[in-house]
Amino acid sequence: MRHALLSLVVLSMGALGLHAQDFEYTVDSTTMLSRSAHALKYSTELSTTLSTGDHAPFWLTSNRHGLSSVERNSVYFRAGIFRDAHTDSTYKWRLGYGADFALAGNYTSTLIVQQLYADIQYRAGELSIGAKERPMEMKNNRLSTGSQTLGINARPIPQVRIGLPDWWVVPLTRGWLQLKGHIAYGMMTDDTWQHDFTHRLTRYADHALFHSKAGYLRIANEDYDYPLSLEAGLEMAAQFGGTTYRPIGGVMTEIKNETGAKAFWHAFIPGGGDSYEKNAAFQNAEGNQLGSWMLRVNYDRRNWRLGVYIDHFFEDHSGLFHLDYDGYGTGSQWNTRKERRYLLYGLKDMLLGADLNLKRGTWLRDIVFEYMYTKYQSGPIYHDHNPAISDHIGGQDNYYNHMLYPGWQHWGQVIGNPLYRSPLYNDDGNIEIENNRFMAFHLAFSGRPTPQLDYRVLGTWQEGFGSYSRPFTASRRQLSLFAEAQYAFSPASTPLLRGWSIGLALGYDHGTIVGDNFGTQLTIRKTGILCK
Repeated sequence: MRHALLSLVVLSMGALGLHAQDFEYTVDSTTMLSRSAHALKYSTELSTTLSTGDHAPFWLTSNRHGLSSVERNSVYFRAGIFRDAHTDSTYKWRLGYGADFALAGNYTSTLIVQQLYADIQYRAGELSIGAKERPMEMKNNRLSTGSQTLGINARPIPQVRIGLPDWWVVPLTRGWLQLKGHIAYGMMTDDTWQHDFTHRLTRYADHALFHSKAGYLRIANEDYDYPLSLEAGLEMAAQFGGTTYRPIGGVMTEIKNETGAKAFWHAFIPGGGDSYEKNAAFQNAEGNQLGSWMLRVNYDRRNWRLGVYIDHFFEDHSGLFHLDYDGYGTGSQWNTRKERRYLLYGLKDMLLGADLNLKRGTWLRDIVFEYMYTKYQSGPIYHDHNPAISDHIGGQDNYYNHMLYPGWQHWGQVIGNPLYRSPLYNDDGNIEIENNRFMAFHLAFSGRPTPQLDYRVLGTWQEGFGSYSRPFTASRRQLSLFAEAQYAFSPASTPLLRGWSIGLALGYDHGTIVGDNFGTQLTIRKTGILCK
């Protein structure tokens, strides 16, 4: 894995072409600023949600890049300007940027800096700086429940990111092998929210740092009429650094985590140990480390396209490799590796999905079905070997939670798949994912009956069991339904309404995970071009 990640860095630098002779191409770089206002687009949006029950319905608030509220009634006004770097697709140097702000009522904050970023591209490589909404890989972003590691459920995290944003053809492979990926470092921005939510009585972290990396491989060639293609990927992320506050023995204890070069390296290549474990017999990798193995197979024909995919989540090495060393000695050699013995974990937890695209469909265009299972988590037993018992079993992975950091969340929303119930739903002041052991079935479909009208429908059934550390006394079930229609006014028939669209959504929940809720959401949007 280490060599694969280092190879991604080398490939990114090679794609950027950062060597002396490339800087002789001055035409693109000098004219990039003069082109920077061309095709500048704007977007304004007013959205309001009205609900009855305990919360706003689940799918009215999930997978919206964190610009949502679980409160019953809420409203926001949003405005932004954007320029896509692909506008300069005929140039070597390309520039994209965006500024996107919202004023909100009954949200986790009133003024929201949703996006603020700049993208600088050279050839196939990209340097991106700032907070930006980024799509999921290998899934339908409108119909899927969401990726387990790098999802679209939480607010964007400000970061510096380098990588290959689009598929890059590997030389000497005749176009059959393609790569893309990224490496990023950033910082969480939800310190104030954590203080308010916990009242500084339960675990929280200030100035926590963020790291993510991903590499994807595709075997396909669009120049040949060959229907099969394969995509595989590895997504990894970490929370590290900052200052953590934990109640220990009834006293709030401050833990200053490492923030130097070694901490950044251990986030990139998991290793080291957390600062509070320096004198412990056992040390976990520094920070909150997690990730997903991903695989997708596509079958593409003239009128339809079928994809089958798997997203396997892991929290530590037992989930990453499904293998743990278990050959320690006894007595004075209790911590010495003596035998070639390993513990093999089962491949049980996964998001398994299929999506069908009917390319000429109108009333029915896309169909998605997903099954998700997270109950195993390397098993219910966790035991570190000791002088008396040499067996080493690393179970109870406790997905999305961590002993030191307040979980895989940002502003109260989980960063990955929203079926892991977000901390915003907790009423005890704990920033914790309290329902991470569950199974779920999900069916969704969408269509475009006319060029102006499109719709989507989502339905999800979930059975939750809590967590290994805090199990529910009995399993809880939840049904969440959602239907949305959007209409874009035709400029040909109504020139005054050019760029205007209106959307209406209904959501319904029944169960004991997020409660019984019913609500509606009305969204009015205006888009256009400022500079052509």
